[in-house]
Amino acid sequence: MTPIITAFERPPDGGRGLARDMRVRWALEEVGQPYDVRLVSFTEMKEPAHLALHPFGQIPTYEEGDLGLFETGAIVFHIAERHAGLLPDDANARARAITWMFAALSTVEPPILELGTARLLEGDKPWSEQRMPLVEDRVRDRLGQLSARLGDADWLDGGFSAGDLMMASVLLRLRLSGILDEYPNLSAYVARGEARPAYKRAFDAQLAVFEASTAGRR
Repeated sequence: MTPIITAFERPPDGGRGLARDMRVRWALEEVGQPYDVRLVSFTEMKEPAHLALHPFGQIPTYEEGDLGLFETGAIVFHIAERHAGLLPDDANARARAITWMFAALSTVEPPILELGTARLLEGDKPWSEQRMPLVEDRVRDRLGQLSARLGDADWLDGGFSAGDLMMASVLLRLRLSGILDEYPNLSAYVARGEARPAYKRAFDAQLAVFEASTAGRR
């Protein structure tokens, strides 16, 4: 059965591949699994039908037969478990890849999201100028640790895995901040992810939605 994922009808990221359905699209492309996309508006995301799939009214969701999932980590983990290509066969390497998935979402992403909030939603607050360096330093602390661990390796633990997919997706959110450029090995790591054919296919598919929504507003 072909899975169905949900995505923004009008992506708010300007076609940069930052909306979270991108992570699921990338995973499905990596394992060669065809999928359908149901586009939802911001209004529809808060309606009962969508809330039955995602109780917090967000995207993406994943439907496959009687199974409905939400949260990108859970969806990508499900895809990786069901299809070859995103988790190693060796049990220990598999466990480490899963650990990196959790690390990306639980340890690295939170300070990055805090930075985004501080810049986009709090930049006009009187205390923003004093707070911003503290927020940026928390991001740099995590990037410094990650950079030291990655070293000159191509991927986090041997070959490319779901852990790398999630980590690269998280780090991409820093692209416009300039902070990622301070860590050349991490910048190159993200570029390797973007160069993967599966990523390019996923990005093009998401970009097509953005372009169509933009054309519709003209």
